Amino acid sequence: MKAIFYFLIKNLLRYYNYVYFRDVHVYGQENIPKDGGILFSPNHQSALLDPLLIGSLTPNKITSLTRSDVFGGPFQWFLDAFQMLPVYRIRNGYSNLKKNDLIFDKCFKILGEGKFMLMFSEGGHHDEYFLQKLSKGSSRLVFQAQQQYLNKKIYLLPVGINYGHHRQPRCTLHLVFGKPILVKEAVNNKLTEAENINKLRDMLEERMKACLWIENDSEYYPKQKQKINRKTTQLPFHTLKKELDSNFSKLPSRRKLSRTIIFVATILSVPNIIPLWISRKIISKFDDVVFVSSMKYILGVFFFPIWWFISGLTIAYGFGNPVMSWYLFISILSLFVRQRFLLL
Repeated sequence: MKAIFYFLIKNLLRYYNYVYFRDVHVYGQENIPKDGGILFSPNHQSALLDPLLIGSLTPNKITSLTRSDVFGGPFQWFLDAFQMLPVYRIRNGYSNLKKNDLIFDKCFKILGEGKFMLMFSEGGHHDEYFLQKLSKGSSRLVFQAQQQYLNKKIYLLPVGINYGHHRQPRCTLHLVFGKPILVKEAVNNKLTEAENINKLRDMLEERMKACLWIENDSEYYPKQKQKINRKTTQLPFHTLKKELDSNFSKLPSRRKLSRTIIFVATILSVPNIIPLWISRKIISKFDDVVFVSSMKYILGVFFFPIWWFISGLTIAYGFGNPVMSWYLFISILSLFVRQRFLLL
């Protein structure tokens, strides 16, 4: 049952991505190895949205490592169905750290059997375009897995998730799969374990940066960030990356919301005023702004269709099918047009 649920949601989200985003450009799919276990290592610019994207836009099942405090509640069944494993940190209590040994043993087996895993090497989510300092977690995991499965091929695969906007739906997404690191070839037996882990981390950092529009924080970063907008993200990934690095001053900047745009967007909100109000209330419960895009994504795939279905049936019962059809058409169209005005 859980396997069926996993693939249903995976395929639903795969197609929904092309609704939530204006354009989805995937680069480097040929870099995904077909002959070994893979630990995908993406940057982490969104909370729940990042793992959902990787899970839906890659082949096969992916087991994800997730912080332990989300486990054990009413959503445990769904966490198991989505192939998630808990990772315990010192904040979860020193006694719980020992549980990681069993979790990591499972991870070693998964990679040794040629399956897929996902781990965020930055260690935490954020809303900046440049790469944050990498932890040693993913590099240590693949190194130790390789030590247990010496004759198996295990890869560390850098991934770049580049959002045209960190808050607004209908932006453009550039998902980049970088050059994979074959762990057994990268490891040097003359080096210590710590030195090999550091070497893997440095290689991963270099290749992850190659998958991002903006690699590093710098004095120019605030201006570079303003050049990422609805127009510039229509450029191919490598073209925009090059322009942002060496010629960003000539790129158009992100426009500010004018009173006219806000007024038009408000008018276009009327057909969906109730679900938009409820969505805003739900999103306001999250103090971390990084959750905004994740909640909009989840509400868009489940809440809005349910709302349209229930309200559409009610209107059909009271006013007939033709009125319901017009209601649904106007509601859906106005939502897309509204977002077109808000995305700058």
